[in-house]
Amino acid sequence: MENNAFYVALSLLLSLDSSLIQIVVLSLQVSLMAVSIAAVLGFPLGAAVALWQFPGRGGVIVILNALMGLPPVVAGLMVYLLLSRAGPLGEWGLLFTPGAMVIAQVILVLPILAALSRQKVEEMLGEYREQFVSLGMSRSRMMPTLLWDARFALLTVLLAGFGRASAEVGAVMMVGGNIDGVTRVMTTAIVLETGKGNLPLALGLGIVLLTLVMLINAGAYMIGELSRRRTG
Repeated sequence: MENNAFYVALSLLLSLDSSLIQIVVLSLQVSLMAVSIAAVLGFPLGAAVALWQFPGRGGVIVILNALMGLPPVVAGLMVYLLLSRAGPLGEWGLLFTPGAMVIAQVILVLPILAALSRQKVEEMLGEYREQFVSLGMSRSRMMPTLLWDARFALLTVLLAGFGRASAEVGAVMMVGGNIDGVTRVMTTAIVLETGKGNLPLALGLGIVLLTLVMLINAGAYMIGELSRRRTG
C-alpha cells in the first residue's frame, strides 16, 4: 500500500496537481514574505547591537540568543492572542489569514537573523576597527559597510531563517487554521492529509518539502565555499 501511495504521489508531482501546487505556492509566498520582513528588521538590529554599547546590551544579546529557540507554539499563541477578537489587534481581521501566518513566522525567524548577524558583524568589527578609526567613520556609517562586507555570511543566515520558516507547523496551524485554499501550507497539509489517510498527497508534499530543505542546504554550502574562496 505504501509503495502504491508513493507512485501516486509521484504522479501528482509530475502532473502538477492543482491542489498540491496551490499548497506549495502559498507556503513559499508566506515563508518568503516572512523572511524578507525579518531580514529588513533583523539585520540592522543585529548590527546595531554589535556596534553600539548601551546599558542592558548584555541582556539584549541573551534575549536574542534565547529567542532563537522560541517554541513555535508559544509564538503562535502570542500572535493568536494579539489577533483574536478580544486582542488589541483583533479589529484588523488578520486571524486565520496568510497575514497572521507571516507575522508568526517573522517572530520565529527575526531572532535568528538578528542574533547571527550580530555575531558576524561583531567579528568583522574586530578585524576592521583600526581602519574605521583611522578613517574617522561613525558607527552609523560602519553599519552598511559591515553588512555589505558580510553579505555572503548573511545570505547563509537568511537561508537558515527560510528553512526554519518553511518547516514550521505549530505556529501557522494555530494562527492560520489550516483552511483549504486559504491558509493550508505544506507542513500543516502533511499533518492533516496523513491523519485523513490521504498518503499520496502527504507524500507528494513531503517530497517537495524535503527537496526544498536540500536546496537550502546546498545553497548555504555553495555560498560558504564562495565566501571562503574570496577571502582565501
